[in-house]
Amino acid sequence: MNTHPDYAINKELGECYLFMGDFDKAEGYYRKAVTVKQDLPEPYLGLATVAVQRGDLATAQTLYAQALALKEDDKGLAGMGLVKMELGEHAEAFAYFERAARVNPANPVALNCLVREGYLLGLLERVIAVLENSLELAPTEDVHTSLAGCLVSLGRHTEALKHLKSILTRNPSSVDARELYDHLVAA
Repeated sequence: MNTHPDYAINKELGECYLFMGDFDKAEGYYRKAVTVKQDLPEPYLGLATVAVQRGDLATAQTLYAQALALKEDDKGLAGMGLVKMELGEHAEAFAYFERAARVNPANPVALNCLVREGYLLGLLERVIAVLENSLELAPTEDVHTSLAGCLVSLGRHTEALKHLKSILTRNPSSVDARELYDHLVAA
């Protein structure tokens, strides 16, 4: 994508200052990036992150909505999910995390928060479907472990053991998998 050099410089500086925790400077550079190029979501995502860090969830929500209107991606969806979760709007948060995980099955924020909200809302069957999809596209030990935990919670121990054995075959020192496996075998 061919973008204006001032946009790229300001966006990058915003990201750097955000990473360093200097929210005032990050905000200033992100705002400059927006003035150069209003049709790209990244500076809105950066501004939303600054707003979250400052505890201004209303502004963060508006900024995430602006970013998502330009491009629906997993970062914007997961960010909006985090805001909704903080506001206690758990069903909406779940929906955003679910969409984010479908867009990017390897997004750890979306997956972890989806599991958390799924337990809270009693939606583990939907969480399992998303985690199984994630395993097909981006298999990780954490996803296997989360999936096994959800399966155990639903009484599906045989399926959970299959995932735990898979983890322990590849990584015998996995503490989480070993503890859950030992618990199931002893039960």
